[in-house]
Amino acid sequence: MEIKVVRKVLSVNEKMAEENRRLFSQKGVYVINVMSSPGSGKTALLERTLADFSKKIPCAVIVGDICTTHDADRLARCGVPVSQINTDAFGGECHLAAHVVEKAAQEMDLAGIRLLFVENVGNLVCPAEFDIGEDSRVVVMSVTEGEDKPLKYPLMFRTCHAAVINKSDLLPHLDYDLDQARANILNIRPEMPVFTLSAKTGEGMTPWLEWLRARIEEKASGTTG
Repeated sequence: MEIKVVRKVLSVNEKMAEENRRLFSQKGVYVINVMSSPGSGKTALLERTLADFSKKIPCAVIVGDICTTHDADRLARCGVPVSQINTDAFGGECHLAAHVVEKAAQEMDLAGIRLLFVENVGNLVCPAEFDIGEDSRVVVMSVTEGEDKPLKYPLMFRTCHAAVINKSDLLPHLDYDLDQARANILNIRPEMPVFTLSAKTGEGMTPWLEWLRARIEEKASGTTG
């Protein structure tokens, strides 16, 4: 019975995700679902990214958290439209589902927006299972988390299109094997782009920003879904 319920939930979510995908496509918006464990630096990465992008490419952000608007408040200071989703209102869910993203998107003015980031709830398990209508998925891990996260949470890395290893500025102070971390990621998803950077200092951001620009240009030219 429980398996049937889970399948039904995922089936309903998939239908709503496809509706979201059609909406975003009609609006010409490229959507990136950003996922990670808590504390990996998703918000800091988006702040640094928006500092570059928002001057050239109209961006918006949907932020998911169980409680508080702390991350949304930080991102709003970047001068882009931000919508907050708190999942405590409907049970404190540890992920964003397609229907709540649809509601948040409907409340935003997406006219002219070319890039929409969805900062998912901090969790490496549940968000991987829920399609929200995004074009790309990005998983963020930090050097403070250990090299084995891809092996412990393979579905997350298997379903993502790019990985970011954040907080590279801390490498001199940690016993962290960067090569092993990259190898673990590629063991789960071979040939996936892996960006090592520091959202705090800005080191290593250029390849990440170039990857984002390429994705947006591909969608605009009609070469992506």
